[in-house]
Amino acid sequence: MADQLIRGTAADNGIRLVGVISTKLTEEARQRHKLSYVATAALGRTMASALLLASSLKKQDARINLRIKGDGPLGGLFVDAGPDGRVRGYVNNPGVELPPNAKGKLDVGGAVGKGFLYAVKDLGYGHPYSSTVELVSGEIGDDVTHYLSTSEQTPSALMLGVFVGADGVAAAGGILLQVLPKAARDESLVAKLESRLGELSGFTPLLRQGKSLQDIFQDLLGDEGLEIFPETQLVRFDCGCTFDRMMGALKLLGQDELKDMIETDGGAEATCNFCNEVYHADVDHLSRLIEELGA
Repeated sequence: MADQLIRGTAADNGIRLVGVISTKLTEEARQRHKLSYVATAALGRTMASALLLASSLKKQDARINLRIKGDGPLGGLFVDAGPDGRVRGYVNNPGVELPPNAKGKLDVGGAVGKGFLYAVKDLGYGHPYSSTVELVSGEIGDDVTHYLSTSEQTPSALMLGVFVGADGVAAAGGILLQVLPKAARDESLVAKLESRLGELSGFTPLLRQGKSLQDIFQDLLGDEGLEIFPETQLVRFDCGCTFDRMMGALKLLGQDELKDMIETDGGAEATCNFCNEVYHADVDHLSRLIEELGA
């Protein structure tokens, strides 16, 4: 099944639903960054969260950044996503591995530890909005839900999952349900929604059973006036780094530093944090930069 994002509403537009399948892009991130099992789960959950949150942004050049900084061995992670379906991210210590937690699952909370979630929204108008909340569990889903309820004051339920097997990522993604004010006053509806979410065995087990996002939406709110929007958005791991951008960054170092690179190293090498792509600039490349600076 292709990586995709769908949206919908229920309860007379009182509940907003967004779902994303991010299996392939999480596997690409795993391969690019050589992620451990627990690092794959942490980054995969955060990328799915960012795509779900970015789906409400209006301008195509808007972005949302999620940075999680904890005191666990993972050392933190950073994810950038937009409403265009592009997402990228990295983990500070990608090779960290931990034993399973008490429930026999990947110990993402232990790998992240205690700390803070930093969220920055660039709505595309030149004035980003930033929020900081304390991590609740380090399991990502709880922490992003806490951010939504405290910083955006929107009652939300977020279910995330990443299943990593011996051959890589077999399933990944999540669903976000947000209860708008007029529906929040209906206590029986809220109780029904909480009960049905509690009955779900998790997100990735549903995908591995062959259920689509539409099936999951139907199971949750099919009897509450569910309307699934016809548009299906494709999502992907994508980084905007290029060789030219790397050269532009090198140019900022100045002539003396560039000359030293030529004399000491015979060139320069730069690695993109987001996608782990490695770029090489030889002596001729650096010499041209020095000429441009001299001109």
